[in-house]
Amino acid sequence: MIDIVKKDDLQLSVVLEARGVCRSFDKPSGAPLVVLEKVDLTLRKGEIVGLLGRSGSGKSTLLRIVAGLIKPSRGEVICGDVPVAGPVDGVAMVFQTFALFPWLTVLQNVEAGLEAQGVPRQQMRQRALAAIDLIGLDGFESAYPRELSGGMRQRVGFARALVVNPKILLMDEPFSALDVLTAETLKTDFLDLWTEGRLPIQSVLLVTHNIEEAVFLCDRILVFASNPGRVASELKVPFPHPRDRLNPAFRQMVDDIYATMTAKPASNMPGQAKQQGIGIGHHLLPVSTNLLAGMIEAIGAAPYNGHADLPELANDLQLEIDDLFPITEALQILGFVELGNGDVFLTEPGKAFFNSDTQARKKIFAERLIQTVPLAAHIRNVLNERPSHRAPRIRFEPELEDYLIESYADETLDAVTKWGRYAELYSYDDQSEIFSLDNP
Repeated sequence: MIDIVKKDDLQLSVVLEARGVCRSFDKPSGAPLVVLEKVDLTLRKGEIVGLLGRSGSGKSTLLRIVAGLIKPSRGEVICGDVPVAGPVDGVAMVFQTFALFPWLTVLQNVEAGLEAQGVPRQQMRQRALAAIDLIGLDGFESAYPRELSGGMRQRVGFARALVVNPKILLMDEPFSALDVLTAETLKTDFLDLWTEGRLPIQSVLLVTHNIEEAVFLCDRILVFASNPGRVASELKVPFPHPRDRLNPAFRQMVDDIYATMTAKPASNMPGQAKQQGIGIGHHLLPVSTNLLAGMIEAIGAAPYNGHADLPELANDLQLEIDDLFPITEALQILGFVELGNGDVFLTEPGKAFFNSDTQARKKIFAERLIQTVPLAAHIRNVLNERPSHRAPRIRFEPELEDYLIESYADETLDAVTKWGRYAELYSYDDQSEIFSLDNP
């Protein structure tokens, strides 16, 4: 049977600690790319701790280091009194994807972990059935994953994690693959089990990129910054469960976290452009110009009229931070918006773009791109200087790889390719991978 830990009996003692954890990978140039930098983390009994940040901030990497699935480059993780040097007993994980064996039934999927531990057959069956009943899947023991909805498949994932009676439950964006209503139901059911002390776990470490989800679920939140991944701030959530999302204090905390995560950091990158703070090797995401123009339209139109509250905007447009932030940050780099205190507002170029027709918008975009994105200006200058007015993509890749890993260099080139073509600064042939000044 599942061993239930009563939350009232738990002392706020440390069950897991990360000390100065760093993780780096080698770039093609041989220089290290630091993914995590000096991360400290303490997890105590009876609390849910959230790791909140956008994609690429190292949250999931840290979670896998905590689980013993990958090793830190420096630093250590202590579980109980034992340094983590591999997969840890007493730690279970729920993944973003359901990761079920499609040829096994619900019962067999839940039993799989116990079978690997060599648990006797009768005890394995009893514990699996208890976990299935606890998570609300009784009646579906003989069903296969293909017969289940996304929410039910994720419940199987929870049951499979809980059946091994872990002390610590790690959750890597467990609700992000679900539709909104299903995710809300599963979150509420999980919190009910947790607050009622019906789960076998002592502590939860949750990775999320959903700010409201973090405030709704967690007792403490570590807000991660990117490039490299590090803890930018640690916040205590003061609200008791159950929490009211409409409570003004709840909404204010969400707003404050948006403000923290959109604060513009000082840049010290080589090749830096002084005015806008980005260099030729600044990592850019290839956000489409349709999304950029659409966001300017949304902010400029009623009810915002040029000035929007980010949480409200995200809710109205049904965007997670991993969708919202790349768009607003690209617009900020280009000088079309400013971000501050959890708000976004159009600059004068942003207002001019909003009020212009298609051709005028292209001209405005081209001016902003040349002024604010050094790589786009560099590509245009190279094409101007060459008699043929042509240059292969490979001409620029090594320059970027001095600063970025290969995948980031590709994304950055893709971004300036999309933006430059829209602005008609240059053409690009995807088949030959050639930039040119030819008018297609």
